[in-house]
Amino acid sequence: KAVMRYTDVWNDLTKRIGFWLDLEHPYVTYHTKYIESVWYLLKKLYDDDLLYKGYTIQPYSPAAGTGLSSHELNQPGTYKPVKDTSAVALFKVIRDQNSEWLFSPSPREKGPGDEGVFIMAWTTTPWTLPSNTALTVGPKLEYVRVKTFNPYTHAPQTVVLAKARLNAYFKEETKDASFDDYKKDGKNIPWTIVGEFLGHQLEGVRYEQLLPYAEPEGGGDAFKVIGGDFVTTEDGTGVVHTAPSFGADDQRVARQHNIGSLTLVDLRGRFKPEVTDFAGEYVKAEYYTAEELAAEAKKQGRDKYLSVDERIAIKLKTEGRAFKVEKYEHNYPHCWRTDKPVLYYPLDSWFVRVTAKKDRLIALNKTITWKPESTGTGRFGNWLENLQDWNLSRSRYWGIPLPIWRTEDGGEELCIGSLKQLKEEIARAVKAGVMKEDPYASFQVDDLSDANYDRVDIHRPFVDHIVLVSPSGKPMKRETDLIDVWFDSGAMPYAQWHYPFENEATFKEKFPAAFIAEGVDQTRGWFYTLHAISTLVFDQVAYKTVVSNGLVLDKVGQKMSKRLGNAVDPFTTLDQYGADAVRWYMISNASPWDNLKFDAEGITEVQRKFFRALFNTYNFFALYANIDGYDGKGEATLTESDRWVLSRLNSVMKVADTNYGDYEPTIAARTIQDFVVEDLSNWYVRLNRRRFWKGDALGSARGGDKNAAYQTLHRCLEVVAMLSAPIAPFFSDRLYRDLHAGTPSGTEGVHLSDWPKHDERAIDLELEQRTSLAQKLTSLVLSIRKKEGHRVRQPLQKMMVPVTDAAMRTRLDAIRDLVLSEVNVKELVILDASESKLTKKIKPDFKKLGARMGKLMKSVANAVNAFDQAQIAELEAKGSMKLMVDGQEVELLREDVEITAENVPGLSVASDGALTVALDITLTDALIQEGIARELVSRIQTLRKESGLEVTDRIELRIQRNGDPAFERAVKAHAPHILAETLALTAVDQLMVADLSGAPGTVHQVELDERLTCALALAKQGI
Repeated sequence: KAVMRYTDVWNDLTKRIGFWLDLEHPYVTYHTKYIESVWYLLKKLYDDDLLYKGYTIQPYSPAAGTGLSSHELNQPGTYKPVKDTSAVALFKVIRDQNSEWLFSPSPREKGPGDEGVFIMAWTTTPWTLPSNTALTVGPKLEYVRVKTFNPYTHAPQTVVLAKARLNAYFKEETKDASFDDYKKDGKNIPWTIVGEFLGHQLEGVRYEQLLPYAEPEGGGDAFKVIGGDFVTTEDGTGVVHTAPSFGADDQRVARQHNIGSLTLVDLRGRFKPEVTDFAGEYVKAEYYTAEELAAEAKKQGRDKYLSVDERIAIKLKTEGRAFKVEKYEHNYPHCWRTDKPVLYYPLDSWFVRVTAKKDRLIALNKTITWKPESTGTGRFGNWLENLQDWNLSRSRYWGIPLPIWRTEDGGEELCIGSLKQLKEEIARAVKAGVMKEDPYASFQVDDLSDANYDRVDIHRPFVDHIVLVSPSGKPMKRETDLIDVWFDSGAMPYAQWHYPFENEATFKEKFPAAFIAEGVDQTRGWFYTLHAISTLVFDQVAYKTVVSNGLVLDKVGQKMSKRLGNAVDPFTTLDQYGADAVRWYMISNASPWDNLKFDAEGITEVQRKFFRALFNTYNFFALYANIDGYDGKGEATLTESDRWVLSRLNSVMKVADTNYGDYEPTIAARTIQDFVVEDLSNWYVRLNRRRFWKGDALGSARGGDKNAAYQTLHRCLEVVAMLSAPIAPFFSDRLYRDLHAGTPSGTEGVHLSDWPKHDERAIDLELEQRTSLAQKLTSLVLSIRKKEGHRVRQPLQKMMVPVTDAAMRTRLDAIRDLVLSEVNVKELVILDASESKLTKKIKPDFKKLGARMGKLMKSVANAVNAFDQAQIAELEAKGSMKLMVDGQEVELLREDVEITAENVPGLSVASDGALTVALDITLTDALIQEGIARELVSRIQTLRKESGLEVTDRIELRIQRNGDPAFERAVKAHAPHILAETLALTAVDQLMVADLSGAPGTVHQVELDERLTCALALAKQGI
């Protein structure tokens, strides 16, 4: 019940976000069939000698009461910054034959007499000092013997530490200072080096037990100096306090030197009774509840609890056995389940011998496609290179039981791989009198039905009651461990199908997975366990491709957290924006493996820019298609505009299909969005509106053009729905069904349609390049108009475009009329590079140059800054050029630089890559008058619409003189145009009047621009 408590919530969220799963048949890891498949895998590992029991130091969580695997300890967030008490403890050397040389006076020796020799060892876990049984030095490191004073007791002492660590504990200015002048204040402590030697000379030196609470366990030769290859001088003293019970390196080196261990902390994380000063206390204060901490502080007679680390440090200081005590900030591992600190503890555990297959794991990983590749070669690859055997045992109550039964002496054991085998072994046990009866008697071995499997429960405590019999007749009890839940997860490719007991064909069809997607943290979790089990059991990969998702951060790039108050509630976000907009925003904004700076404004922009454009385009189509009764049939004569947008559509299909197939959905989404917004909505529909408006009937002789427009737009919308479906499943399905209303396709929806395949024959790259040039040119001119404050209705005389080659000139000639119409300019002047009056400026893009050129970046940048106009023109025309820099030939690309054009008097200039346009912004009286006339026509058309007039209604129109000479000249000069465009039947000489008192219809005040207004009257003819 506890496990399935939130199933409905998750199922609801899964449906709401469009996550398509088989919710009717989920795999559940606690089902008996699932467990049986896991037992099968464990049996395979056991039979291949890849499952073994060992007594080693393992990460252990006292709060959870269980050991942890190395990959659990490497989950994100498990290492947290903490501030602990660190101590440099002083271990007193025993004077004997092995250590006499440390006590011999040196020619340089001066200061206090012989007060003993102490070896300095640093630790960030003082609670482990009672368990110290050795000191480890680096055999090849340099060490020194230093005479000085103890900073706490001020007693004279001789100490030993690594020479490289002197500056961490002694001031250079007090070196060789007078010992007689020391004021015993702990400041400016004099010191002098009285001996130098290598670490191997210290090996075998014995010392007094620092905190003699108990004797080492199981014998061994404890309390001496040993050598170890892991000792460094990066921090500490160059001497490692060695407690074999609480460190893997400590245990390894102690075993090599027959050093005993001393485990004085129990499995709850408390000191054992032997540690009389701290018996029963937690070694980490975090294990206490707030109430318990308050009670402990009261026992100590303090306002605030002092940890055992702090009190051990105080004890050492008092006894003259501490040289330096301070707070030390470092990262410490925490349990991913309880968020409490982890201890390293000696445990009897079962391990998967993954190290035996390390080379194969690495080799198979190289066959997997990782997105991004760096995660596979770096984070995951490095993890495999440094593999440790997998600690499988968990001391928990709920989970999959380890299917291994052993005799009490451990001499005989059996691994069970199926319920059939378990039943057979139970029958043997019953026959041998070890068990009275078969508790699973109701289970039928050959019945694979769910009902049969539901009859048995092989969880604890039921499975613990089963006692089997060994070949020699001894009782065998189940090992009490459960298995790591990550093994459950890694077993899902097989256990979800109850493989190998059934569904073999289905399993083989679906294994390995085409791709899996999860957070990048799963390189130590699910990605790893899937790969490990598949490699060890089946010698193949579990998945062909990995999409490693990045983190969702807040909008400024900080990690979301409740504490910071910057966390976004996904449920609220879905309620506010809907799933499709959120999905499209997240996919189009950043590649799935990149961290996403989540900003709700970005979702709003996606709604406004993409979905609104697509929705409005469909509404436009549906409005006129319904009016005309469009049914998709009939003759259609494609125009160049139709052929262009269909070419673009097929190019988009090609790009989207390739990138979806390459697991690059971000490129696919951006390509689709650009097509909808820029090509379909802003260009094709806008340029072809009149084809849908005009009154030609679809079945008439002239209806072929309109039918072509309908068919073209319908096909574009249909394919966009298909291509968008993986990212925006709900909107796409609604769009597709509406487009196919009344047909079988409309009933089935987009997700059951065939994936669209592009038609290479429909792609006309020359036509696309030509139209793209028109789009860019139009955009540049409109940007200049906006910058200069000239509305589009204000005609301008000319625009000039320098060409880089003959192909560009040909394209410009072909699109001349289209561009001039779009930007309301009268002339397009095409200039050869030699004719251009424009001066270009070039600037290096240091970010791109740095990435490509490395150390040569500055030299390349200097060369670019020295370019003349001919070199700039060459780079624009060719897209790249060779340069000799510092004796090396390098290739400079167009995208490595920024090229802009300077303005010329009377001209305003803009550039987009190699394309530059200069717009003549000089306004003549004639241009101004034409602009006024165009603005006037626009206002009258708006008034017609607001007055409820039909498009074909004729009107009477009168315009009142307003005293502005330019306005009145404009009306007079362009009267025929004004009357024709507004369907006014008024005579030319009666259009402009002194007043409107006798004019027909309603009088309106009209604002043409910020300074110019006029009054006019219009009425439908005949009213």
